[in-house]
Formats: sequence, structure tokens, C-alpha cells
Amino acid sequence: MTEALPSKKALIAGRVLSGLVIAFLLFDAGLKLVSPGTAIKYSPPGLGWPLDVPTMTMLGLLLLIPTLLYIWPRTAILGAILITAYLGGAVATHVRIGSPLFSHILFGVYLGVMLWGGLWLRDPRIRALIPLRSGAAQ
Repeated sequence: MTEALPSKKALIAGRVLSGLVIAFLLFDAGLKLVSPGTAIKYSPPGLGWPLDVPTMTMLGLLLLIPTLLYIWPRTAILGAILITAYLGGAVATHVRIGSPLFSHILFGVYLGVMLWGGLWLRDPRIRALIPLRSGAAQ
């Protein structure tokens, strides 16, 4: 089975989507690692997580490592899987405390869709794994 290379437009769109997600995740992880006090100060109350420096550092590392894996094309799929797990925890946390649906609960879903959409547009292996077809089954 040969994997078709993405068109130039698909590749650019995929890189833009992935770049937006990467920028946000690096900012979030960096804030937790470089200035955990700021991350604590602006965390919503009642998340159920200890709002302390060790917890912020752990969350920062748990986000930074998979984001770095996602950036490197060879390990992008593994990074996407691990980031999806992290985002699932964020969604579950917000569901548990009754956060607003579209702004808080679904934010992790939005990021996940952008993460996988960007990867799907730029990586033929993902398009082969998740083919989007129109019309009748072929």
C-alpha cells in the first residue's frame, strides 16, 4: 500500500493547525514549569488538584514531554496519543466540577481535534489509518 503525500495546501494547513496547538501547549507547560506560582494563581478554584508547586511542575512535565514528541515527526503519533490522554484528564476534571460546557469542558476536545486534524493533514500514515471517504463504501 502506497501512502499519498499530502498536497501543498494540506501540508500548510496541517502545519498551521499543529503549530497553533504546539504553541498553546508549550506556553501552558512552560508557565507551569517556569512560573508555577502564576499557574497556581490563575487556576480555577475547586479543580480537586493540589494547587502547589510540585503538582504544577508534574503537570508541566506531563505536558511538555508529549508535546516535544509531537513536534518531532518521527514520534508525532506517540506524542499525539499522550497529549490526547492528558487532554482527556483535563476534560474529565472539568466535567467533575461542573465547569461551563463550551468554554471549559470542551476546550480539551477542541485542542484534540486540532492536534489530530493537523497530523492527519500533514502525515500520510494517519490518512491511511483514518481515511475520510465521500459517497458509498469502496
